[in-house]
Order: sequence, then structure tokens, then C-alpha cells
Amino acid sequence: MLRPGLAALAALTLPLGACATVTSEEATAPASAGPAVTVTRDGESWTADYVLDRDAPVWGFYRSSLIDGSRRPWRLEQWRVLTPGVVLERMGDRDVLRAVDGGPVPRAVRIAFTPRAENLEADYGVLVFSDGSVALPDGQFDLFPLASVEAVSALPDDLNGHPMDAGPVTVTWRDRGGPILFRGQRVAEATEAGADTYVLFGRADLVEGPRLTTVSDPELPGWIGGAIEDFAPRVADYYAGRLGPGQTAQPTIMVSWNGPTSELMSMGGSVMPGLIVMAFEGEGVVEPSGQVLGMARWFIGHESAHFWLGQTVRYERARDAWITEGGADLMAIRALKGIDPVWDDRRELQKEVDDCVGLADQPVADAGARGEHRAYYACGAVFALAAEAVQNRATGGDWFDFLQPLIADNREDGVLSRDEWLSALDRVSSDPALRREIETLLDEGSADPASRIAMLLDRAGVAHRREGPRVVLL
Repeated sequence: MLRPGLAALAALTLPLGACATVTSEEATAPASAGPAVTVTRDGESWTADYVLDRDAPVWGFYRSSLIDGSRRPWRLEQWRVLTPGVVLERMGDRDVLRAVDGGPVPRAVRIAFTPRAENLEADYGVLVFSDGSVALPDGQFDLFPLASVEAVSALPDDLNGHPMDAGPVTVTWRDRGGPILFRGQRVAEATEAGADTYVLFGRADLVEGPRLTTVSDPELPGWIGGAIEDFAPRVADYYAGRLGPGQTAQPTIMVSWNGPTSELMSMGGSVMPGLIVMAFEGEGVVEPSGQVLGMARWFIGHESAHFWLGQTVRYERARDAWITEGGADLMAIRALKGIDPVWDDRRELQKEVDDCVGLADQPVADAGARGEHRAYYACGAVFALAAEAVQNRATGGDWFDFLQPLIADNREDGVLSRDEWLSALDRVSSDPALRREIETLLDEGSADPASRIAMLLDRAGVAHRREGPRVVLL
């Protein structure tokens, strides 16, 4: 069984943080005003001690994703409130802290938790290493005040651009057993608001190379580390050559190993500024094979693409994740083919088309609310393939030639909006019907997705044929 990996949406609810190196002195600088939390590991005990800066009857968590597959809220299974009179519960799409008596939540709230590795829907999960080391994403501790229980149900699904009454929580990280790893450095403790990174508790190995820093599980099969160290710089060079500098030229890759589980071949992870996290599991990845090596290269290619499309520029709203996820998929396909000419890019492209046909019967833009995040990848790649075709027809160029000016023009504000993407398509194609076809799939879906997608590809000039319900690329 192959459990698909997660390519997390890097700006789901909060602006991306900077990825500057933090010295020990900087890491312990005084916190800014606002809510704060101290996360402490003491042996097997984990606590999060909140100090809230105002009275509010409800505090909601920005990142309230569900477990992939079961669609259960992960936080309710891993966290336990110790402060009397406060409950942690699910309200609609949001995890919240609530005062039982309806009054304000106490200003000091203690939570005990047990970190557990879970694949989450379009979000950052915990990494657990075989030696007991644990890496936590800082965003899972971020919360904001709400005036009432009713205000929770009034929140939009996507908090991007929604006016909030509090900035990111200032998080202090401590491990009673020794230093933590924060932004590539071992420090006694670290304090930062909106760090947008993983913090490592434990002694997982850190190896600094000339192009790449790796933090690897000591039990990780050796071939995986070698494949990462060989391929990651090559694919990054490919992207930089076509698109200019990305968010980082010296990424860190953090890799955990969940053991040789029988009848399983699993690879998952996500990307943050300057950081790719990967988790491997299963007997199917213990020994190198062409299939597993291809999976690892694909994963690195997609996640590395986000240093350009996702971090140098990000989407404006979560419903626009097709721009970054589908775009990163086509970037990876073209880069892997450029690096290895015998690689079967046609199979990957066909999978994108097949999956989009299967998922576009409902609005693609709303796929996240349905738990169908794959639609952002597959249909976004189909839209990118159409843009590439019109670019080729107009200038002889490819997907990178379509993408490069969009990234260059938006480096300053860091946002590539839906309208900017579609307007670029209008300029290159001189055919407004192409935009209408994509907008229909985004906003309405189609009762006959195969015919609608075939029509889009036909107008763009992507060679294909119909085989019953399938649209088959030529």
C-alpha cells in the first residue's frame, strides 16, 4: 500500500516568516506583547503553558486540520487541558479552548500533550524519530481570541485576509534534557513569534554540507540519505537556472523514519521556509529500487519547487492552492525529465489528467473543504499544462517561461493571485475562452469533467484523444 505524502500549503493561514539564522542570544530575546506559550519537554512529559493577553470566552486555533483518511481532529486526541474550568473541543471546522462557565478563559492555561506522527490534511504534522527525538511545527500552538461561541461558526474556512484581533503567538521552546535545534542551530531555548519552522527536541544527527543541511533519523535506511544529498542540489540548480533565486539556496532537509512496517511503502512530508521535512515508513522502502527512488526524487522535486512557487510567491487564498500545488507538480515533472531524459514524464502527466477528471465534478476551488486536496494538485497541473501549451505556441517556451515573469513581477509583495495567473494566460493566449473554461472548473465544477477538460486542452493545443470516459494525452 502506498500512502500518499502531504505537500503542505505553506501559507494556509498566516504570512510566511523569515528564515534568518538565529543565534542563541537572538533566540532568547524578550517576547513581544500578545499571547505567549512555553512548550516544554521534561523526559516523557510535554506541556504547553499559555499566558493569554486578554479576556475572551473562546480562543480558536489557526491550524485545526484533520487527520488524513479518518478526518478526525488530531488535537483532541493528543492534547489534554489541565487547567480547571477550560475545555478543548471541536466547533465546526475549528479546535477551540472554551471556558465551561461561559466567562473568560483564565489568563494562564496549561495543556499536557503527547506528540504523535500523523498525516494531516494540507498541514504540518509532528515528526517522530526512532531515537525518541521529536520535531514540532510552531504553527500548531498559534491561537486567537473570539468574542463568543457564535463567533466561531461565523469564521470563514480560510483565514487568509480575514481581520484578526491578535498576531501570532510568541512561542518559547525548552527541553529539560538538553539543547533544542532551532533554525539549524543548537540552543538552550528559543523564543519567536511566527517562526514558521520545525523545532527539534532530541539528538537526531545534523550534517552540514556545502549545499544542503540534513537532519536524519539514525535508523533511516542509508540509501535514502544518499539519494537526497545527491538529488536535492541538482533539482534546486535546475529551478534556479530557469526562475532565478528561490527562497533559499541552502535548505535543510529533516528526515524521520517510522520503521519497516509490513506491507507498507509510505513517504510524506511538507515544506517551510528553508526547510523540507520528510517521513518514511514501510518495508517497501528499506532497500533501494527504481520505484522507490523515483518516488523520493518526485517528492524532492515537488517540495523543492515550493521554494519558488509557494514561498518566493504564495497564493492569496487557500482556495487558490491549485496555483502552487499544481504548478509545483508540473515544475517537478519538467525538472525530473530534464535531469533524467529516460524518466517517464508521460505517466505522471496522465495521472494528473485522470485525477482531475475524477475530482472536477465539484468546484475545484472548494476541494479543501471536502477533504479532496488532491484536486489542487491534479487540476492545477492540468491548468499549468494548458498554460505551457499556449506559451509554446506563442514563443516556443515551456511552463518555466510562463511562470518566470509571474514570479519576477510578484517578488516584492510575495503574492501570486488567481487573477494575476489567469490574466497572464489571457495575455499569452489571446483567447479569453481558456480563462472561462478554467474558471468554470474552479467555481462550478462540471457534470461531465472529461468533456470540459478535453475542451480546455483542445483550445490550448495539448494533444489528446478520448477513450470512453478518459482523456488520454498523446
